[in-house]
Parts: sequence; structure tokens; C-alpha cells
Amino acid sequence: LLPMQRALLCFVLVAVWKAACEQIRYSIPEEMQKGSFVGNIGKDLGLDLKGLSHRGVRITSRGRTQYFALDVSSGHLYITERIDREQICSGLEKCLLNLGIIIEDKMKLYGVEIEVTDINDNAPSFQSEILEFKISETTASGSLFPLRQAQDNDIGVNAIQNYQLSSNGHFSLEVHNGSDGAKYAQLVLEKPLDREELAFYNLVLTAFDGGDPIRSGKTQINVIVLDANDNPPIFSQAVSKVNIMENVPKGTEVVVIKATDLDEGVNKEIKYSFQKITHQGSQMFQLDSTTGVITLTGNLDYEETEFYEIELEATDGGGLFDRTKIVVLVRDVNDNAPEIAISSLISSVPEDSPPGTVIALLNVHDQDSGENGEVTCSIPSSLPFQLKKSFENYYSLVTDRALDREQEAAYNITVTATDHGAPPLSTSATISLQILDTNDNPPRFEQAAYTGYVRENNPRGASILSLQASDPDWGENARVTYSLLLLLLPGGEGSESPVSSSISIHSESGAVYALRSFDYEQLRELRFQVQAQDGGSPPLSTNVSVTLWILDQNDNSPEILYPASRSDGSTGVELAPRSSEPGYLVTKVVAVDADSGQNAWLSYQLLKATEPGLFRVGLQSGEIRTARSVLDKDALKQSLVVLVKDNGQPPLSASVSVTVVLADSLPQILSELSSLSASAAAAAAGGGGGAEPQPGLTLYLGIAVASVSGLFFSFLLGLLALRLRRWRNSQLLESGASGNFSGVPVSQFVGIDGVRAFLHSYSQEFFFPQPNYSNTLSSQKSCDVKDPFLLGEELNLSKADEESTQVSLLIWINSSPLPISVPPLELVLISKAPLGGKGFPMPAI
Repeated sequence: LLPMQRALLCFVLVAVWKAACEQIRYSIPEEMQKGSFVGNIGKDLGLDLKGLSHRGVRITSRGRTQYFALDVSSGHLYITERIDREQICSGLEKCLLNLGIIIEDKMKLYGVEIEVTDINDNAPSFQSEILEFKISETTASGSLFPLRQAQDNDIGVNAIQNYQLSSNGHFSLEVHNGSDGAKYAQLVLEKPLDREELAFYNLVLTAFDGGDPIRSGKTQINVIVLDANDNPPIFSQAVSKVNIMENVPKGTEVVVIKATDLDEGVNKEIKYSFQKITHQGSQMFQLDSTTGVITLTGNLDYEETEFYEIELEATDGGGLFDRTKIVVLVRDVNDNAPEIAISSLISSVPEDSPPGTVIALLNVHDQDSGENGEVTCSIPSSLPFQLKKSFENYYSLVTDRALDREQEAAYNITVTATDHGAPPLSTSATISLQILDTNDNPPRFEQAAYTGYVRENNPRGASILSLQASDPDWGENARVTYSLLLLLLPGGEGSESPVSSSISIHSESGAVYALRSFDYEQLRELRFQVQAQDGGSPPLSTNVSVTLWILDQNDNSPEILYPASRSDGSTGVELAPRSSEPGYLVTKVVAVDADSGQNAWLSYQLLKATEPGLFRVGLQSGEIRTARSVLDKDALKQSLVVLVKDNGQPPLSASVSVTVVLADSLPQILSELSSLSASAAAAAAGGGGGAEPQPGLTLYLGIAVASVSGLFFSFLLGLLALRLRRWRNSQLLESGASGNFSGVPVSQFVGIDGVRAFLHSYSQEFFFPQPNYSNTLSSQKSCDVKDPFLLGEELNLSKADEESTQVSLLIWINSSPLPISVPPLELVLISKAPLGGKGFPMPAI
């Protein structure tokens, strides 16, 4: 075995080069052991061996048997199956095996051509172990008898190189080269035969090849000496050619051979036989030995064998023979459809793949020849793909333009291979390709802007409106989440803080919820932005503006501004002269409603009055006017209850009590007050069925009156000193000058007796002018000062108003020592003489 292995290694010739088509070539002997090294693919192709295992390198080849494999760790190409050259390339001078090396990550293909060289692994052999010759004794010396050629499947020097005949006294061997380069042997009769001397000869023919070591094969030659037969059979042609289509059925007559013999009788009877035929030919053809008809017994296939060479022999009854050669040429028909083999395939690509991205590598092959084997590949023109021919029969399926998964999520690409035969045959293969989504579409809202409405006083967590955005992408790229971005106040300024406390949005459904109860009077409009964002990477988003209108409900009762109620529930006192005419404006009730629309439409009505019919209230204006003239029987103090009602559903209302004093002069008021005080005292002493007196209340009133009187005189002395100092160098104002005095009501209550003492101390004569209540609301507002005592404005006296001075004096009166609240009375006192000398200001109490 060692010399044999050494011989095999000597035959390993590796020829590596790179052609324009990126093809390399190796040469190896046949019958090498499994695992034998062929060549270093990684080195010869200039590949990086470190990353070779991760680049998806593999081998592709035609045929059922894979003879080679690639070691990705070393880049070595080695043998995986025993290679028998005679089995793969029988009768061919060169035996070439073609491989394809595919690099998956680069989608690149390299061609590898491996030449399998012959070794002397086959010994010569004869088709028959015994050759028989019948030679007439009259045969002349030097006659030649062709011998059957030995068969050797090897080629070249390993084929048959010589023949040798066993030693004898009558026959020798002559060897010569045929036109096809083969060695042919002929038996030569050296000396005439004499049947009477020897009728039978046993010879041994040995065939030798030229291999190392030399192999040989033997056959036995039996020579039978016959009586004289001087005319051999003769064929008309030494070589005949027959054309036959490969698709003819079994039993078809291929050809009829005919030889002629001039002899008579038994010597003229001719038998036909195959002299030389391959094993495959013997399975394909049958010869009738009597008629010479050759019949087809198998199925012809041009792709397997293009021609058959058959040598025939015609032998007569006397043993004479002649030979001829029949060449059966098989004609190709288009009986093989093209074959499509997918060498490499990508099942999915991103939709943003650039044009020219390789999807698959295809190998197309047609076993027919000529035009029948020429193949054209095509795909539908409507698809965004195209086929590019790489080299030989390899095609690349690549993208032709940009892909869009939203328009087409998957493609079934039908590749059709059609040959040029008549009629043409075709084969189709379908490649399924999925388009992977990329985040190339932002979410889109159904509306450009949204408007919602919610009534105030809504419950917390109430659903206000729902927003919907869609994304044509797929999977996470199409998952939309919603969030609040910005709250826009009605003034146009943005603030994010009210969003989280006022509203929220469901991140998945887009439903907007109220986090608190809205108040129309505080907030009428809410503007914010909602962002819809998909789940892609990077995410895409779209914003939309939302306007939320707060709808009003009748949830606010009317608020009475004038007359204003004080902490004890009392209101101011309005004065009306007894001489008032019907329609005289006494005062005006001013009210507002925080609601809007018809919920804020107010109406006024007189709910209760001391003297029904004396006063009336304007339905829309709230003005209190006299409805008739004041009668003597009408009481000094008139209590009115005015109801203010809005126009909501259901309507809400508020009421206010207004006290009106009917008097023409201050003495009349004081007289009436005295009578009211006496009657109140009497009522406190024994009214209502013997109620208990309340001495504590009287004590408190006395202390209050004394305190107020002391404070008043203190202020009076202080003011007198200041005014004397300020005006000592100025002229005295004329006694007729007039001045405006406005004061602020005190916050303390003054008893009736104290007020009467204050008025008598000045012993002035007062009278009541016609009051003007055109703006009672302004008068009310001037009473909001919190200081217990405030000085009024200085009296600006002029000569024209020297004889009268107007003083506003606000007196808070409690009509009796009983716990009965009486609204304040606003009295306007007019003095006919100047007060306090030089512009002395009158204080307000």
C-alpha cells in the first residue's frame, strides 16, 4: 500500500488560477480516499479564514452524489465519496467536475473546476473467455485472423498497450494501431495447416496495459482446422452510420446488416454476431444472428450517450468471416424541461432595502443540447424584481425598485425557465418573500382637530371624548400610544401643569377623561394637544389640537350686590319722603349671576311688603319705586323682601330685605324713633304674654353709647386743633359756601339715646332735601371701610353756599334694648350755618 499511496500522491496536481469569471481549477487522481485534501479554497479565493464559519460558505453542485465538502475552519476542500473516473466520465479524455462556492453574506458565487485524472485501476478484459476460430486447411500462410479487442476502462497510458500470444509452431500475433488510437491484434498463420496432422489448437492471448504496475487480461483461442472453404462472407461497407431519434420506442428496427458469400451449401450459410460492443450497448440493442436485423431493446437518452459503436462479424459455414462497424448516432429531441435549482435564498427583506438587494441565487440547467438546451429565465414584469445572469447558468434575483410593505406585505415570485426547443418546454419555481416592516409611517389622526363638550359639575373620571389614530405599519411599529402634551389657556399661553390635574388620556384607547369636576364660571374653554406615538425605533409621532368646551349649568344662585347684607343679616336703610309721588325711585336692587346665557337672565319681584301696594319692583331693572302716594297711616318703617330669580332650569333665586323709612324731616325721624323705642321697651316689659325683661342687653347698650360718645368728642377736639393750626393764616371761608361731605359708616352700633344727645348738643336745625338714588350701588361700595371712625372730606365753602352746609351722617340705630336688629339708616343732614368755624369738617359716625 505504501508505494500505491506514494503513487497516488504523486498524481495529485493542483493547478489554481483565477479567470475572469472568478473560477479556480484543481486536478486530482481518481480513487482517492475519503477525507483526502483537494485544495485550500480559503487561500486560493483570498478569503478571511477567521470569519469564514460565520459567512455562510457552502458548496453547490449538480448530481445526486456530493463528492466534495468544505472545512470552513481551515478553508480546505476535501473528498467525501470515492471517485471512479470510469463511472463518471466513461470514454472521455478529460473528466471535469464543476462546483459552486457560495458565500451567503456577500451573496457571491465562485466556480471551481476539478479534473479527475485516470489511474491504472482497471485490468484489461475480454468480452469472452474463449475465442473460437475455424480455419480451413487450405488457408494460405500469412493469412490474418482478427481477434476480439480486449476492453480496458482506463485511458491513455493506462489503456491497452500490447497483446501477446502463447508460443506455438503455426500462429503468430500482429498488433497495430487503429484510427481511433486503440491497439488491435490479429492472428497470423505462419505455416499451412494440415487437418490430418492436427485438427485442433489451444492458444492463449494476453492483453497488457501501460500502467504502473502493469495489469493484464487473458482469453483462450481455440483453432479448429476445417476442410477447404475458399470464399469468406463480405460486407459492402466497412463502416456504416445510422441516425435514430432518442424518443423512438422499444422494438424499433435500427438497421439490417447483410454480408454475401460466393460459396455454396454449408459454406454459404452466414451467421451474424456482435464482435465488439459495450455493456451499455448490449443492453440497448439486439441482433438477429440469421437475418442481421438490429432491434432497439432499451430507451435511448441523448443526454446519457450520444452515439454507439458496434462491430459485427459475419461467419459462413466454413468458418470464413468478415467484419463491419455500425455507428448508431442518437439525435436529440426536446424531451427534457429545464431544471431550476435554488442555490441560496433569503425568505424576508426589510421594506427599506435598496434596489439591487439580492434575494436568491438560481441555477438553471437543461439536459438537452443545442437550441433544446438553451434556456431563458423570466419573472412577471409587474413585480419589483429582476433577474440578472451571473455566469454560465447562474442567475441572481434582485430588487428592482423600492419596496413598500404597506402596499404589498408579501410576494410570491414565479421564476419561469423556458428552453428554445420546438415545442418549447418550461419549468416554474415559486419563491415566497416576506417584506419586513420598518417604521416609516407616523400615526395619523382621523380628524385634523378635535372638539369636545362637557357640562360643568361633571363627575370625576367621566369620559369626555375619544381620539383615534391609525398607523399603517405592522407590529410594534403600528402600536399607538397617546399622551397629553400641552394645555393652551384661552389667552393663548401654554402651561402643562393644568393638564395633569384636569384631564387624562388613556394611553392605548385614546379616551379622554376628566380628573375633576369643571366649573364653567372658572374655566369655560380648555385647549390642549394630544400626541400619538408609535412603538417603532426610533418612534414617530403626530400631534393634534383638542378644544374642550365647558357647558354651563344653572348651578349658581343670583348674588345680590346691593343692598349688601352685613354680618348680622341686616341691610342699609333707604329713605323716602312722605311727599313722594307715585313712581318715585326709592332704591335699586343690584344682583348678578355667575352663570351665562339664560341661566344668568335675572328677574325681580316683590315677595313681601309691610304695606302691600305701596311699592313695586321693576321686573328686569330691580328698581324699587313707590306705587302710590304715601298715606298718614303708613308706618315710618317699611320692610320689603325682594326675590331675585334666574331663568335656569330649574330656576335658582335669592332674596334680600330692604328697610325704607318714610319721613320728611329729622325731628320727625327722632320722634318716630322715640315712639319706636318706647313701644319696644313696653313690649319687652310685658308683651307677648309676660316675657322676661333682659337687663343685660340694656347694660351693654349703655356701655356702647358711652364709648362711642367719648371717642367722638376725642376726635372732635383733635380735629379742631389740627384745623386751627392749618388754617390760621388763611382767610375764613364765606358762610354761604357749600361743600361735599362723604363719610364711611362706622362698624360700631350706637344707641338711640346717644344719637339724640349728639344731635341736641349742636342744637342745629336740619331739614331733608330730595334724595338722589341714581347710583345706590356706588353708595354701598363707599361703606366698605373697616376703620371704626373715619374723617370725612373737608368742607369746601364758598360765598355762594355760605348759608347751607350739607353733612352726611350715617347712624346705626338699634330700636330697643331687645335683641331686635334694625337695618342702618342713612340720614342726610343739612345745616343752615357753617359747622366748626373755619372749614371744620364734620365727622361721620
